[in-house]
Amino acid sequence: MRHDRQGVRHIDLAEMQLATSETARIINRDIVFELIRASQPISRADLARRSGLGRSTISQIVDQLIRENWVREGAMGSLPRGRRPTLVGLNGDLVAIAVDIHPRQASVALVDLNGRLLSRWPVLITSDPAPSMRLIIDCMQRIRRTDPRRSIEGIGISLPGRVNPTTQRLIFAPNLKWPDFDIKKMVETRMELPVMMENDATACLLAELTFARMDGVRDAVLVAVAEGVGTCVLANGQLVAGHSGMAGEFGHIPIDPDGPRCGCGKNGCWEVFSSSRAALRYYRELRPKRPAVAFQELLNMAEEGDPAAGQALTMQAKWIGRGLRMIIASVSPSTILIAGELTSAWHRFGPVVQKEVADLTLAGAPPMIRPTHEGEIARLRGAAALVFKREARRATAAPAAMDSSMSA
Repeated sequence: MRHDRQGVRHIDLAEMQLATSETARIINRDIVFELIRASQPISRADLARRSGLGRSTISQIVDQLIRENWVREGAMGSLPRGRRPTLVGLNGDLVAIAVDIHPRQASVALVDLNGRLLSRWPVLITSDPAPSMRLIIDCMQRIRRTDPRRSIEGIGISLPGRVNPTTQRLIFAPNLKWPDFDIKKMVETRMELPVMMENDATACLLAELTFARMDGVRDAVLVAVAEGVGTCVLANGQLVAGHSGMAGEFGHIPIDPDGPRCGCGKNGCWEVFSSSRAALRYYRELRPKRPAVAFQELLNMAEEGDPAAGQALTMQAKWIGRGLRMIIASVSPSTILIAGELTSAWHRFGPVVQKEVADLTLAGAPPMIRPTHEGEIARLRGAAALVFKREARRATAAPAAMDSSMSA
């Protein structure tokens, strides 16, 4: 008899955790939840067919999701004969408050479990975190008052910097320029809701993974281009945080020591050549007597045929493509996602970026490069996903704790 040899996966004994029946239950629950999200409204029988789980197991999982308020029963399905099935879908009244903070302005939104933005408010902020957060909290309280019937599960905050995953404090945000300040504590105290914070690039990628159906993509990098350049790495299906949450700071790798000064204090970082601010600098150098413009204006001017605007954007696109070589050589992703205002002109940026990447790829086929086309909306949806995933983990942990206490 022939026996195929199986590889043995390395186990880190410092992080050892034995698989239990509870582990399988949580995995099955997550699979069923994602099937409901992808195919709602859907019957229990269809969930059993698509998942391969038994009907009794499906009924138990769906009943648990209904008790936890994640799922609702709705319309009746139709069959040629026999009993009409009751269809289930996600509970649209389960929502999160999402906040996206950037220099000078923040956005606050109410986002439901399907990733839909139900409302969105802009908030002008300053370089002082305390009064800025008070304005943001005032906006969150207005949103809560406008729709009291919905169940707000928590608050997710997307930030232009790195958040320590252990302390949940902002530890590196050179473009925001906020001094050390406990954002989480202030918001939780005033709003009396749990708060989760994350880097904006990570929020964008989390939105793609949660709401955009990236099934089959195990290795990807999202590059968020705005006033700076942030990145998030997905490796073997897992988001990479690294030590103190600092993994993936490719934007602050110096690529020209004689280049312009970066907000982080070094010279010639990748972001000073490839950010939206870099494109505006290129335009000022080409048209020194023209008044200052915003990046969206620069995009519009290029579309209207301004040669200097087009040249500035082409320079930015070339530097984005050249910097991607660091990412490809480091983590070799199958997919690179680009997020930011520039994606509205992807017909202009895309070919330039892809040519640079193809010319600089060391071996094999270059990764697929595509825009997210959502920008701020993706950051808000990702901030909401932080809340929903936290609450889902709490919901699955509670039965496990109860089962263990009963067995004791």
